Amino acid sequence: MIGSRTPVAPGNGSDRRRRWWLAGLVIAAVLLAAGMLLPVFLPSGPLVDPVAALTPSAAPPAPSASASASPSPAPPTSAAPPPNRLILPGRVPARGTGRFAYAPGRGPVLGRKGPLRRFRVAVEQGSNEDPADFAAQVEATLGDRRSWTGDGRLRLQRVAGDEAASFTVYLATRDTAGRMCRRGGTNITVGGRPYTSCRVTGKAIINLDRWRLSSRPYVAARVPLAVYRDYVVNHEVGHELGQSHQGCPKRGGPAPVMVQQTLMLRGCVPYAWPLRGARRFAGPGL
Repeated sequence: MIGSRTPVAPGNGSDRRRRWWLAGLVIAAVLLAAGMLLPVFLPSGPLVDPVAALTPSAAPPAPSASASASPSPAPPTSAAPPPNRLILPGRVPARGTGRFAYAPGRGPVLGRKGPLRRFRVAVEQGSNEDPADFAAQVEATLGDRRSWTGDGRLRLQRVAGDEAASFTVYLATRDTAGRMCRRGGTNITVGGRPYTSCRVTGKAIINLDRWRLSSRPYVAARVPLAVYRDYVVNHEVGHELGQSHQGCPKRGGPAPVMVQQTLMLRGCVPYAWPLRGARRFAGPGL
């Protein structure tokens, strides 16, 4: 008869649905065991790399299956810090190999006129710092118009490690810096560990702890690490250029660069440069 339907035995449809439901559960269990359903349980929104979320700097890519199982060396970290960063995160090596790698090649002549002095730049191996990056920052500091080359009394040029130079700027771990400074007659220990940087004849030695962690007066004043780096390079090279420690000329005013600003400001505020207004800026001798 037109419009009539074949009768369906009671329970046939529900039995089929039940079988499909059971089959679906089996398939889901298999996929879940294989990890293929994991995205279903992630929260909505953009996915976040858990390594990047917990590590201040970008994590290196995971090694491929064919990569060697031996650990990779730590990436170099002497690139200029972000503008407002007070200290750099992460562990600072307390000691390296005691051997130094020199920045290659020659840099430009820094300064317009005056006698030319050449210097080298070296970084301790095992410090996880890059000699070329450190050299670039040293040159940027010493070539600044507010630095020692800015008033026409002096020119400086970085040369390679195998060339003759009147002094070397070293970046050394705290233990190595302590030994180098002590051999030159300077004790840089504070609180039982090498703390400050120093200059001994022909060597401006920058303590890696200070290069990465700044100093207490600068951090307390919330002065960026990049500014402290300018200060410590100018201060130690200033010693090599014949400058001695100085005091604060005016309470609340800028500190001359030869004040021991790593330890104290003597009533002044942090200032990283030898020049102010194109003129040498100094305080009373100590």
